[in-house]
Amino acid sequence: MTMEEKIARYKADFDLFSTADEKIEYVIDIGKHQPPLQAGEKNSESFIQGCSSNAWLIAEYNHGKIHFRGEGESMMAKGMMTILLDIFNNRTPDEILSFDPRQLHTMGITELLSPVRQKGLEAFLNTIYGHAKICKTTSIEESKNDR
Repeated sequence: MTMEEKIARYKADFDLFSTADEKIEYVIDIGKHQPPLQAGEKNSESFIQGCSSNAWLIAEYNHGKIHFRGEGESMMAKGMMTILLDIFNNRTPDEILSFDPRQLHTMGITELLSPVRQKGLEAFLNTIYGHAKICKTTSIEESKNDR
């Protein structure tokens, strides 16, 4: 499923709810299924600077794809993290870097976020895109060394 298809699926889910509170409750419920990181994985390297709630993101690059795992402390952060990881996980660096993050607004959830949480979303996206840039550079360097 493409990133756009995942967003469309979440939009369809959010459209089932008539109030902002119901949508927020749905996000929180999704977060309850987020597997936690190991204690040692929550460190300064994986910490997402700029989130309103403590959050961590682990990126692993294998076979040309980036695999993300993460955790947020607050219920809302856990839910948003779970949704975003579902969209961005197991993608190539090029898929991520060519994706326009403004498409996330079509889901119908970003307008429910407070300005502080919107800054947290921006920090999360900057971290995701930063990992994608590093992985793309690594991939280019590896292919040069293989020649």
